[in-house]
Amino acid sequence: MRGVRPPRISNLRRTPEASGLDGLDLLTGAVALLDAQGATVFLNDAAEELFEVSLRRVRGQAFSELFVESDALEALLAKAMVREFDERRTELTLKRPGREGVALLTDATVLDDPRGFLLLEFRPDLQRQRAERDERRRDALQAGHDLVRGLAHEIRNPLGGIRGAAQLLESELEAPEMREYTQVIVREVDRLRALLDRLLEPHRGLSHLEDVNLHEVCERVCALVLAEWPQGLRIERDYDASLPSVRGDPEQLIQALLNLVRNAAQALAGRGSIRLVTRIARQVTIDRRRHRLALDLHVIDDGPGVDPEIRERIFFPMVSARPDGVGLGLTLAQNLILRHGGVIECESQPGHTDFRILLPLGSESDANGPATAMHGGNL
Repeated sequence: MRGVRPPRISNLRRTPEASGLDGLDLLTGAVALLDAQGATVFLNDAAEELFEVSLRRVRGQAFSELFVESDALEALLAKAMVREFDERRTELTLKRPGREGVALLTDATVLDDPRGFLLLEFRPDLQRQRAERDERRRDALQAGHDLVRGLAHEIRNPLGGIRGAAQLLESELEAPEMREYTQVIVREVDRLRALLDRLLEPHRGLSHLEDVNLHEVCERVCALVLAEWPQGLRIERDYDASLPSVRGDPEQLIQALLNLVRNAAQALAGRGSIRLVTRIARQVTIDRRRHRLALDLHVIDDGPGVDPEIRERIFFPMVSARPDGVGLGLTLAQNLILRHGGVIECESQPGHTDFRILLPLGSESDANGPATAMHGGNL
């Protein structure tokens, strides 16, 4: 095809020759060429891979029939057929039968050709894909929390009765060795009640709000973790001295960060390096809301990494890579940060695991947001 200089679609607006369609494979993006009736004329290799179809099987078939819930695509094609536009960029989510939908940025170009060919170029909409993935993860996490909270309430109610009965039985026993058994019951009941309190605590809201210096939170956590692993563990600090304070509950923020740092120390078996990095992140989207500024805190360790089989579920209740773990630490940390309007993300590979806390300082609509009003958070 004359004039093809990948990956610019504008260079393809000349009349396409059938013998030159293979030139579309030179484009880096996924490309579909449709006729005036919306039938598939050509798919380049990238489009075949993206949609998991073969051109040989779908040539001449209505392009929209490849997808389910394709109303938005059909509306775009209808407008192209009546020449309502020459070029248009839009967001589409295309879903093949039996597969998950794919969020795509779509450039539609009506070619200068009497046959009315329409050229579609598709690129992953990474920001929208991430937002949709986070929303699905949040829904699943909330469902897990609701289930665990319900179970916790059901279990908590009879524990008081069991503990009281054990104490009453202990008062009736004369043999000291028999009292040991009732004391075991009391201790185990207390342990279970403490565990249930940990499950229910994040749902009680933010009890105390104040301007929190995040570096003071980091130093408090470092002192606690280093006291627990006094030898072999190193915690390096890389702080942004200009970091502002954040409005929040200091005890809950300490608990959330402590769970992350302690999780890293456990992954290292108390021997290795943990880095705490603080920065300001700009133009951050959290839960589909855009924020001009956010506090950006990283907990990085050089351990073995998160098992790929549980990586997508590590924030769900009762999911743990450790045989002796109860799978609550990361769940509680995520829940506490969510209550502050933030989120915890994780990227992991062997030798480098990065848990990232984002805490918003203001939205685009808030011209005088907290970030401009808060004082600096230097140590």
